[in-house]
Amino acid sequence: MKDFMDKDFLLESDTAKTLFHSYAAKMPIIDYHCHINPEQIANNHQFRNITEAWLGGDHYKWRMIRSNGVDEKLITGSESSDYEKFEQFARTLPRAIGNPLYHWTHLELQRYFGITKTLSEKTCREIWDQCNAKLATDDFRVQAIIKRSNVKLVCTTDDPGDTLEWHQKLAADPNSVCKVLPAWRPDKAMKIEKPGFADYVTHIANITGRPISSCEDFFAALDERMKFFNDMGCKASDHGVDYAYCRIVSKDKLEAIFQKGLQGETLSPSEIEAYKSMILVHLAKGYSKYGWVMQMHYGAIRDPNSDMFAKLGADTGFDCIDNNACAYGITTLMNELLKNNSLPKMIWYSLNPCDNAIIGAAIGSFQGTVTPGMIQQGSAWWFNDSYHGMIDQMTSLASLSILGNFVGMLTDSRSFLSYTRHEYFRRIMCNLIGSWVERGMYPADIEFLGQLVQDISFNNANRYFGFGL
Repeated sequence: MKDFMDKDFLLESDTAKTLFHSYAAKMPIIDYHCHINPEQIANNHQFRNITEAWLGGDHYKWRMIRSNGVDEKLITGSESSDYEKFEQFARTLPRAIGNPLYHWTHLELQRYFGITKTLSEKTCREIWDQCNAKLATDDFRVQAIIKRSNVKLVCTTDDPGDTLEWHQKLAADPNSVCKVLPAWRPDKAMKIEKPGFADYVTHIANITGRPISSCEDFFAALDERMKFFNDMGCKASDHGVDYAYCRIVSKDKLEAIFQKGLQGETLSPSEIEAYKSMILVHLAKGYSKYGWVMQMHYGAIRDPNSDMFAKLGADTGFDCIDNNACAYGITTLMNELLKNNSLPKMIWYSLNPCDNAIIGAAIGSFQGTVTPGMIQQGSAWWFNDSYHGMIDQMTSLASLSILGNFVGMLTDSRSFLSYTRHEYFRRIMCNLIGSWVERGMYPADIEFLGQLVQDISFNNANRYFGFGL
């Protein structure tokens, strides 16, 4: 029986151990998509306790605790103390056998706090005290955590209407711990059917100083904001869409839809799809011009629990996997961009693991000469960000495309302690490749394979996004 999460955790062969310990483990981290707060980096935030660092805003954990039958007031409620929230997490975790949160939690305890005991109701108070004692020191401020994690670059998630003041502060700081770049997330500009769309258009008008009375005006204002983001070092956009679509309409039809959206009128599903398609096509021209990567996240049913959405809002742990048929939308959108000479580098992520083969096949239809792996399948995302999910995604990608060009892992996280997810990914990747070698499915050229896992861990993303590290 192996020891729990020892130095060879998840590494089941000599080849896997060599690839991880001698090659992958030493590589720095590029976190090219996450949801951390740049203000906390700029101000070198200090967490008041482990609950703030771990449970504050982490809807993965909230969802798991709810699944253990815990009252919401002990998860997100203001009437419960931070220790009570942590205690519920500690009580729940031992029952979460097979859940990646169990592994992530104990990797974080080991790597950051030097704690090898497992978290449970019995060890709750002891681990609470040990973590909080360290978090109270300057060695556990945000920038120190980033440095200890060997993170070289972070891309945050930012609305076109953001001022990027914290990015400007970090860029001007010669002692900044790593590069922190904005990433363009124009979801509010796309959600024409949602309440508040007109207010958002007004916000963009105010921040650009451009009066906006037409869709053309709005797109021009977004172009201005895109240039500002590019000047601030932005290398990537990110889109959260319900499903993949491409419905092309005339300029006049688009204008009529836009005006209905401004007035708050009810739009048909086809009108909503048309507007969102046309703004994607327009924005992609800018991405292609600036050399940005266009990331497409799709396949989530957002906020299906209307009662909890009314109480807590979005991104609180109630979303689930959708199963819309998206193969046609993926290929039609890329074909439309190709026809317009505006197909940028793209990464497709689906929340539905059944789409692995669809994406793996679709990207091969549009590869170009701009860079190896110009069109990518993204890493196993959200519900798929697990031991088996990562194996399934990489196995499918390897079968249908070129795994060696894969840009690898991202945290997609709101927590500064989640960089160990990169280690988790690298261990799984090295074990998968090692298993192929051990079974005689690939030659045991360790020097070449070592370079391959280093490329997937760091080098490919650095080249692909043009970070220049």
